Amino acid sequence: MDVKANAKNSAEDEPFSSTVLFMEKLPPLIELRAFDAVARHLSFKKAAAELGVTPTAISHQIRLLERYCGRSLFRRRPRPISLTDAGEWLFPAVRKGLEAFATAISAVKRASEQQLLRVTTTNAFASRWLVPRLPAWRKLHPTAPLEVIGTDSVVDLRAGDSDVAIRYATNRTAPQDGIAEDLLSDTFWPICSPELLSSGRVKRPADLKGHVLIHSYWSPTDLDPPTWQSWLAQARRKWRRVPTLKDMQHLSFREELHAIEAVIAGQGIGIFSDVLVAHELVAGTLVKAFDLHLPGYHFYVVRRCGHPREKTIRAFSNWAQSVKYDPLPHRGAVAAKGTLPGLGTNTS
Repeated sequence: MDVKANAKNSAEDEPFSSTVLFMEKLPPLIELRAFDAVARHLSFKKAAAELGVTPTAISHQIRLLERYCGRSLFRRRPRPISLTDAGEWLFPAVRKGLEAFATAISAVKRASEQQLLRVTTTNAFASRWLVPRLPAWRKLHPTAPLEVIGTDSVVDLRAGDSDVAIRYATNRTAPQDGIAEDLLSDTFWPICSPELLSSGRVKRPADLKGHVLIHSYWSPTDLDPPTWQSWLAQARRKWRRVPTLKDMQHLSFREELHAIEAVIAGQGIGIFSDVLVAHELVAGTLVKAFDLHLPGYHFYVVRRCGHPREKTIRAFSNWAQSVKYDPLPHRGAVAAKGTLPGLGTNTS
């Protein structure tokens, strides 16, 4: 049994061993590149200029290759230099090999550039900020398609589960799992349909009594989440007769996107990020109910150091920075570039 096993292992290892032995028979690539350049130019000086080294370095590399081959590859006298019979024999093979390397590497690079760039971010940010702006990315980078991974879990960049992330730092510290660039920050406002304000049913915080407060879920690990409880506590420092939570009706959603849709449908008043409802505030389909906001969090573009697609990832990061305050023209919104949009609010 042991003999058969050893024989099997030897057979399986043979291709690897043969490859190693074959590679050991090859001289260093730097010497082959030097030989190719000198053979094409028949000049050490021109070869050095092409490869960005000194003629002395080229001469040294050629001598190392000649020592490796055990033959002279160039006639150095009389000038100009010329290939020996051994050099004439070697040159076509080296040229063909280097061209094959260049062709293969170019194909690999093209395939890499056309590969999906995987971008992960929260479901809400993907739906309300990133996806509506993707036509602008495709227009600028038609050969760099994206795969958007919307999830409220943190995707492991170091494990290669995504190429770049837009993180929402609810712990109020910059992400530590890669190179983090600050993208933008948000604030949270009480948001409702304009009909609720125009009807006169909500003029001051005291009028919240009896209305439906829309809640969305915050994790226990989120630091100082912008909840209705926090907003009401702040409101009591500014206004009198602010009702308590027990004085209102409540509707809660696990998913923030559903809470936003409920408020758009006129089902109640919610506390939302001005980044996520920016379009609705500009279009007037949602309004800020009161002139009191809570601090939000920062969004960061995060990438891992040394990623093989660094160039495309940087292009994505730069693009995100360039469009972060842009309106969404395909939705008919108009906003001033450089500031997050907001409408006048009820301050009574």
